[in-house]
Amino acid sequence: MFFKSAKINEFRLWGLFFTLFGMGIMILGTAGIVLWGGQAAKVVAGIFMVFGLISMLVSMAIYFWAGMLSTSAVMLECPECHKPTKMLGKTDRCMFCKTMLTLDPDKATHAADGANGQAT
Repeated sequence: MFFKSAKINEFRLWGLFFTLFGMGIMILGTAGIVLWGGQAAKVVAGIFMVFGLISMLVSMAIYFWAGMLSTSAVMLECPECHKPTKMLGKTDRCMFCKTMLTLDPDKATHAADGANGQAT
């Protein structure tokens, strides 16, 4: 994971990035008409509009994909913050407190079990 956050939140972050990038490209294309004027600026604005539209469509696809993944994600309660969170794959992070979560016993750490064993 790139940003050390939950996988679903990372997908949504990339969707937001493509949305803002597409809108920025379209605004820059429209600003070309204001700055340069003329027929060439309209062609440049049209090209920028197409690139912005493609970026917005990529964003829509990413949001749709994240939504479909979210419906099939495993719901569990975070052991740290005790809030319900969704988990994708074998390991993921809590959406709220960023604690590493796993359902795979081979990848789990047993530090808390060792501390409880010594107290009894």
